[in-house]
Amino acid sequence: MSITTILASLDSLEKLHRSLLRLAYDKTGLIKNGDMDELDQLLKDEQAHLAAIVQMDTQRQLTVSQYLTDQGRSVPLNPTVTDLLDVVPEADKKGLEEARDRLLHAIHDLKWQNDLNQKLTYQSLQFVNLSLDMVRPRPESVNYSKTEINGNKVSTKQTTFDTNA
Repeated sequence: MSITTILASLDSLEKLHRSLLRLAYDKTGLIKNGDMDELDQLLKDEQAHLAAIVQMDTQRQLTVSQYLTDQGRSVPLNPTVTDLLDVVPEADKKGLEEARDRLLHAIHDLKWQNDLNQKLTYQSLQFVNLSLDMVRPRPESVNYSKTEINGNKVSTKQTTFDTNA
């Protein structure tokens, strides 16, 4: 197993994360515009991206495990690129660090954009709840007052049905 295979998997992971980031940017616009049909389709696309990322990350772990095994090193439960940096020759270390840093930067950008989308979604939900509260009638009182308990309350309710008509 060579480092080029691991670098290729890291590059593929970065491309998938960047593509997912583009979807997150698109999601921001859809949330702002309130386009639920397009948002639903975009969420399906996101799920497909996430499945591909999980599959690619599994492949990356396998290649890192194989490389560590080929080098006669112990393989941790979830091998990372950092585990690999301790083993690789100096000539390959720089390329591996750069690929790792690009991937981490893409993940950081994606996390930031997803946090923004979460906040926008929460604000939209608050707006919907506020709108519903303004439209829904509120019950006058759900508790009994002292006069109602004693039986002295006179009803002053106006009804909309006129029995004399």
